[in-house]
Amino acid sequence: MLDVALGLKLGDGQALSMARQKETLLDILIRLFADRLLAETRRGLPRAYMAQEEDLAALRGRLNVIRQFTHHAVRPDRLACQFDTLLPDTPLLRIMKACVLLLRRHAHAIETQRRLDELRFVLAEVRDIPVSALPWTQVRIDRTNRRWESLYELAKLFLKREWQRTDHDPKAGKGITLLFAMNDLFEAYVAALVRKALLGSDLTVHSQGGLRYCLMEEGEGGNPRFQTTPDILIKRHEQVELVLDTKWKLIGCNPEDKKRGVSQSDVYQMMAYARLYRCRDLVLLYPHHTALGAPALAIKYRMAEGGERLKVASIDVTKSIAEVIESLRELINQNLCERQL
Repeated sequence: MLDVALGLKLGDGQALSMARQKETLLDILIRLFADRLLAETRRGLPRAYMAQEEDLAALRGRLNVIRQFTHHAVRPDRLACQFDTLLPDTPLLRIMKACVLLLRRHAHAIETQRRLDELRFVLAEVRDIPVSALPWTQVRIDRTNRRWESLYELAKLFLKREWQRTDHDPKAGKGITLLFAMNDLFEAYVAALVRKALLGSDLTVHSQGGLRYCLMEEGEGGNPRFQTTPDILIKRHEQVELVLDTKWKLIGCNPEDKKRGVSQSDVYQMMAYARLYRCRDLVLLYPHHTALGAPALAIKYRMAEGGERLKVASIDVTKSIAEVIESLRELINQNLCERQL
């Protein structure tokens, strides 16, 4: 799920070989980062022209006239030069080095430590920048450095901790805690695979879109209140064909529960989406827990006092990516085909 949601682009062989090791998730991700960064540095570092100023015996570039006639007024043997040099000290590599220095303090495996030390030597020409001052806004991923994109995303995972939920005691030592918000991770995972499932069709996928309001204040102005953000909207042109909401919850485990564990608040939420987005088909999607022995959920409901339909379904995230994509494609196509019938 991390691979798909965060776009890490792990190869199946690499992921399986690493998963067999008796290491924590943090150790595995640090090793992955070190291996990939070392491979890319051996292919060559991205460089950029940097403005330099230096006092030289011979002119290089152009003369800094002000400095020459103030600092070197009585030193004709020294020339205040301004020139551009092709250096690896780019914003992207400053972020990479900051990540290497951070991970070196937390790597436990001897081989991983050795690789990170080698990377520190390779990046010796790159300036050390504190994490709080890293030039994130200056990084531009384009066709010249596209091969560094997945490494950049991994560095963001470690340095910015956008996906992590951590509680840090100021008295405690500095560390890294990988605690992912599983509801957000599951949503990003499903959204990425739904895009692949609908590739080549006239349907488009919109994550955290819509942003319509439930209520408008009465009176002059009519300010909107209570904005909605459906997890996934599937549109054909501008028409919403399907609203898909993901929930990372244990569901369908109690055969005596007629509601199958579906929360009443989740149903109310989907009813609001049906009204606001004028959509007749909605899906509540949960992870399927194979350990419980029950089959995957596929329960259909029709909303009272209306023609909207809600399907409660589950997918097995332990299956291969191709199988999950096919399951999602079938789920979406079934809803759209049933509407036509």
